[in-house]
Amino acid sequence: MKVWVFAEVAGDKVTTATLELLTKAREIGSSVEAIYSGSGDATAIAASVGAYGATKLHVIDPGDGLPGQVAAAGIAQLASEQSPDVILFAQTYDGRDAIARLSVKLDKPVLTNGMSLSADGGALVFGTAIFGGVTLVDVKLTAEGPALIAIRPKSFAAEESGGGAAEVANVAAADAGRAAEAKVLARHVEEQQGPKLEEATVVVSGGRGIGAAENYAPLVEELAKLLKGAWGASRAIVDAGWVPYALQVGQTGKTVKPKLYIALGISGATQHLVGMKNSDNILAINKDGEAPIFSVADLGIVGDVHKVVPALKELLKAKQ
Repeated sequence: MKVWVFAEVAGDKVTTATLELLTKAREIGSSVEAIYSGSGDATAIAASVGAYGATKLHVIDPGDGLPGQVAAAGIAQLASEQSPDVILFAQTYDGRDAIARLSVKLDKPVLTNGMSLSADGGALVFGTAIFGGVTLVDVKLTAEGPALIAIRPKSFAAEESGGGAAEVANVAAADAGRAAEAKVLARHVEEQQGPKLEEATVVVSGGRGIGAAENYAPLVEELAKLLKGAWGASRAIVDAGWVPYALQVGQTGKTVKPKLYIALGISGATQHLVGMKNSDNILAINKDGEAPIFSVADLGIVGDVHKVVPALKELLKAKQ
C-alpha cells in the first residue's frame, strides 16, 4: 500500500502531527512519501520526514499563495500520475483546506476527525466520533483509492524509524485556478504564555463547575503555572464566552495527551473526553461523585474546586 502524508511546518520544524502521521503510515503502508507545500530550501524538512520513514518528499511551491489551496492542485496532478492508495492529512487549518479542495479535484469523499487507523487485510479501518462525540464508530474503506483521510493530532505516538533524509522531488506547477489568486499579505504570530496546549506535559482545564469567568484565572491558570503546564477549557465555558476557543479541549477543539491532565469542574461529556482521555494520568476534581469524568480518571477527588484547588496551590507553593 502506497501512503502519502501531507507534511506541515511550524516555524522551521516539521509539526509533531506530521511526524505522528508518518509513524502511522509506516505501520499501514509498504511505501511512505511526504508532500510539502512551501517555499525555500526543503533540505531540513527532508531530513526530518526521512527520520520518520518517508523515502521521498514532493515539494510544491505555493509562492505567496495559501499552502492548502495550491497544494490541492499539485497533489491532484501528482496523484493522477502515481496513484497513491492513501493520502493522510492532519486535522489542521491547512490540512482541512487542502483535503477539501483535493476531494473536489479527485471526486473522492473524505473522512475527517479521525482518531484511529488500522489495516485489515487490503482495507483500512478508520475510527471517529459521531453525534457530537457521543458515539465512537469504526468505518471500513472498500472503495478504490486514493483514500483521503484527516486525523486529529495526538491520535498516535510519533516514533523515529532511523531512516535517512528523504529524496526531494519538486512538483511541476499546477493550475489552481482562481484559488491561487488569494495571497498571503501578512502573518501574525499569536502571543504564547507558557507551553502550547497540545504539546504540554501538564494540562489543567476548567469547566462550568468553576462557577464564573472570573474564577478561571485563579483556579485554572494559576494552578497550571505552578505545575509549569498549559491551561485549557471545556466546550461549555468556551461557548459561554468565559475563555477563547483556542483553549478548548475536545472533539471540536484540541486533542491533548499530556503526562498529567487535571480536570476542574468538568462533568466529562463524551465531546470533552475524546480530546483528553489518552492522557497518561488524569486527575478529576468535581463535587458530583457521579460525573462521567471519573470513569476515565486515574485519581478522582469528590469536592468543591473552590476549596480543593486553593489547598493544592498552597501545597505546591510550599514545595517550591
